[in-house]
Amino acid sequence: MKLTADAKGTFAIAPTPFHDDGRIDERSIDRLTDFYEEVGCDGVTVLGILGEAPKLDAAEAEQVAVRFVKRARKMQVIVGVSAPGFATMRSLAKASMDAGAAGVMIAPPPSLRTDDQIVGYFKQAAEAIGPDVPWVLQDYPLTLSVVFTPAVIRKIVMDNPNCVMLKHEDWPGLEKITTLRGFQKDGSLRPLSILCGNGGTFLDFEMERGADGAMTGYAFPELLIDVVNLSKAGKRDAAHDLFDAHLPLIRYEQQPGVGLTIRKYVLQKRGIIASSAQRKPGATITAMAKAEVEYLLSRVARVDKRANLGPQSSAAG
Repeated sequence: MKLTADAKGTFAIAPTPFHDDGRIDERSIDRLTDFYEEVGCDGVTVLGILGEAPKLDAAEAEQVAVRFVKRARKMQVIVGVSAPGFATMRSLAKASMDAGAAGVMIAPPPSLRTDDQIVGYFKQAAEAIGPDVPWVLQDYPLTLSVVFTPAVIRKIVMDNPNCVMLKHEDWPGLEKITTLRGFQKDGSLRPLSILCGNGGTFLDFEMERGADGAMTGYAFPELLIDVVNLSKAGKRDAAHDLFDAHLPLIRYEQQPGVGLTIRKYVLQKRGIIASSAQRKPGATITAMAKAEVEYLLSRVARVDKRANLGPQSSAAG
């Protein structure tokens, strides 16, 4: 089923599993997909920024995308197709949609500076993938260095009918959500799904500002699902209490440059992927960092038993 502006819930951002020698680990892709379905994710997004997409060649990117799509049974799969050229973007989008993907995600190239350049780029990108392919606009200025004002987002969405979702991960960005929902109330913006990223760092308040859910990575997607569902049910304190218990680990995972290493380490520890390896160039987790993660897990486990992953150790020794 294709992605629509009615999409909501939790879409996990999937890492790309590799063997220690850098080969794609297809069995771990299968286990990871099954895990996301078993815990109740509504969808999964692959080949995002933390999916190490730039380290894959075109054939490998298609291999990874199709593997996830074919394995998923109940979830919608969104494939990141951002690329320096539209020919590569078009090819991966076609292969993904032909395999059964729900839609694709497009991020801006860092070279864009003016509002007109931004609007023009996404007009061309939408034409490249075709009018029948639903797509997600990724707004991630902290990493991509391209700043979208709410008015520019509105212009992109209104100019491109097949743009059905915003992946919101501006920081600070709560007011942006409020402004976009205000545009919808005054009729100047059509329906648009808003799912939030940034590792879930502000998910508790993003939901209260009108977000439809989460699209991000965290080693415990169950937490993201619970916060989304509790927020929708109006159980504010319960949502914040559970979120607060996980926040130190969420923050630790958000460290620039090493966050993916932490996430893959915990997913490996949970038995979901076989190796925490990244394809080179990539960071590795140190013994001290492992000890700190173990300590954080032990603290989360006081409130959420899902974080009780075995013997714990103190970062202080």
